[in-house]
Amino acid sequence: MTLPAYLDPIDETTYPIDTPRWRSEAGRPLMITDLPGIGRDGIATGTRSLWRYAKALPVAVTDPITLGEGCTPLVRRPWNGGHAHFKLEWFAPSGSFKDRGASVMLSILRQQGIEAVLEDSSGNGGAAVATYAAAAGMRAKILVPASTSPAKTVQMRAAGAEIELIPGTRQATAEAAEAQAESIFYASHNWQAHFLQGTKTLAYELWEDLGFRAPDSVIIPCGAGSNILGCDIGFRELLRRGEIDRLPRLYAVQPAHCAPLHAGFAAGAEEALPIEPRPTLAEGASIAKPVRGREVLAALRRSGGGTVAVSEAAIEAALHTLARSGLYVEPTCAMAAAALTDLTGRDAIRADETNVVVLTGTGIKATPRIAELIGVAS
Repeated sequence: MTLPAYLDPIDETTYPIDTPRWRSEAGRPLMITDLPGIGRDGIATGTRSLWRYAKALPVAVTDPITLGEGCTPLVRRPWNGGHAHFKLEWFAPSGSFKDRGASVMLSILRQQGIEAVLEDSSGNGGAAVATYAAAAGMRAKILVPASTSPAKTVQMRAAGAEIELIPGTRQATAEAAEAQAESIFYASHNWQAHFLQGTKTLAYELWEDLGFRAPDSVIIPCGAGSNILGCDIGFRELLRRGEIDRLPRLYAVQPAHCAPLHAGFAAGAEEALPIEPRPTLAEGASIAKPVRGREVLAALRRSGGGTVAVSEAAIEAALHTLARSGLYVEPTCAMAAAALTDLTGRDAIRADETNVVVLTGTGIKATPRIAELIGVAS
């Protein structure tokens, strides 16, 4: 069997996986070469975390950094006269799905000798890296836009991360982090290939949750697309193993105020298209230039899915409906429920199919914003 390696998907250059790196020599984000995946007999059923799928990872980790991430609830709930399965990813230790990627990424990097990491984030990604760096005894520095709400940085600071505020846009923060990557290892949740190896465990988990079968569709809030790519990687591994007979349709949901992937998909382009971002309730998905746009669009087309751009009014309505059904989420992931309404309304998906809506983050992190929406003081 060919050993796993880093892969630049544009020119197909490969690099040894045992040497930490975050981009190719050409300055592009890397993937991991195709892996064989695992079947049912490869699951460590006695492990109650995503590490039950450790045999599917490209590196054998001897001492994983784990806080019990993964194994989140999948609940079947009514929606718009039908039903859907909601995956409650906010049950992760830091409150969002990004713990999957942070746990795997930092476990591999620490094993390979990295002791300090740099991240850029305006919210959940930074919180996840700060949390798992703290659990690992690693040092973390996180760059955030200066406009970021203190409520979002408190969690990072509490975990001991060094926070640097960067003037300007979210894109300016990403560029500042790339410049600082010369002096501290850049463990970006958007750039790191091993982060996607963590998010691919969502695919394995949904397969196991549903009695070892694939859902018909997975509806995913999307900024940079790490959950889209994770599901694409994981479900394709299961398909290669013969554990499933088809890929589920993947739908990337973006706010209409910042939807470069939707623009690219609608235009039939290979890459996300330039857009002028506007303020949005779904601030966690407000990424105007996703670094893996080409790979995300290819994954959507390969699955037979697509993109949905939802209005601010639709996001707010979905947020309220979810909360009143017992699901208290942040506005960014309420987008996915808004897209479920859109997709079923135009018969892109059927209510009698097995449709999964991924709810990526807890509403607790967005309490001040939600307080404004419902007209109370936080």
